[in-house]
Amino acid sequence: MKRAYKYRFYPSPEQAELLAHTFGCVRFVYNSILRWRTDAYYERKEKIGYLQANARFTALKKEPEHVWLNDVSCVPLQQSLRHQQAAFSNFFAGRAKYPTFKSKRHKQTAEFTASAFKYRDGNLYMAKSKAPLDVRWSRQLPSAPSTVTISKDAAGRYFVSCLCEFEPVSLPITAKMVGIDVGLKDLFVTDTGFKTGNPRHTAKYAKRLALQQRRLNRKKKGSKNRAKARSKVARLHAKIADCRMDNLHKLSRKLINENQVVCVESLKVKNMIRNPKLSKAIADASWGEFTRQLAYKGEWAGRSVVAIDQFFPSSKRCSSCGYTMPKMALNVRSWICPECGANHDRDVNAAKNIKAVGLTALAHGATVNPKAA
Repeated sequence: MKRAYKYRFYPSPEQAELLAHTFGCVRFVYNSILRWRTDAYYERKEKIGYLQANARFTALKKEPEHVWLNDVSCVPLQQSLRHQQAAFSNFFAGRAKYPTFKSKRHKQTAEFTASAFKYRDGNLYMAKSKAPLDVRWSRQLPSAPSTVTISKDAAGRYFVSCLCEFEPVSLPITAKMVGIDVGLKDLFVTDTGFKTGNPRHTAKYAKRLALQQRRLNRKKKGSKNRAKARSKVARLHAKIADCRMDNLHKLSRKLINENQVVCVESLKVKNMIRNPKLSKAIADASWGEFTRQLAYKGEWAGRSVVAIDQFFPSSKRCSSCGYTMPKMALNVRSWICPECGANHDRDVNAAKNIKAVGLTALAHGATVNPKAA
């Protein structure tokens, strides 16, 4: 299998200048070719493919006013065209919106294939630079990377992602199986009654973020003070995102390590997030990302992750007798079954039902679909 290993690195002034130039060239090539393809369709009804776009890029480099494109490696520029072609393929397949132009204020990326970097003696060298990158190797790479992606986020931090071949090691088989019900009060509740709680990272930093955004709004556009204020807002957003991802990785790893089978509920998060009152809380919970992590970690560890149908009434159905309540408001957190008299905690009861249905589905060969969450 292939796996990406991401590390932070600290470039030297010369490397930072080279990367800034590379990011700018990648952005210019992507935006100019995208404009050319869009105009060709609207003006002449002409559909442009990757080969024509690549030919246009070659001609672009030969123009006298664009000779500076030759000062950086051509590999990340060509890779940006491949990414653009993939974006168009996703658009025509209905999986994404029309490709948009890249902004210099957002995340910057440059992808290097094997001909544009060297990995030797534990050091990583990129094209056009003689000194190795100062990478903080938190763990060793399992093999030499086939692709390296260098990125700079809005907070000004540099990262390198190395795509490597690795051999997954299955965890010892255990008899434990669990059903989980995701929510907002608790990120998930298990069928045994364990509740994780919800750190609510966005709400925790809401006042501080609002203060920084007000200060940003008062700064004059184009000034250095505005750039500094924008950097502070970006760093705070990065902190919130890092805290959220760290918590999700720890929870998903704990579930995969302790259970042979994990049963979850498929949720259409994109539809649920349209709720104006709960959209921010749902986005902060990141149910889709949590399910995605369970899926690939389960595959690596030899575990089974099963997603049940999203329309299954897990909360309204009695886990003792199977009676289904006709209606149940969201604020009802506990209820008594009118059929058998069992007293249920809403979330624990849902987790029990999800586990029962998930084990049944597993017997018929069902597995998780990360895109369904």
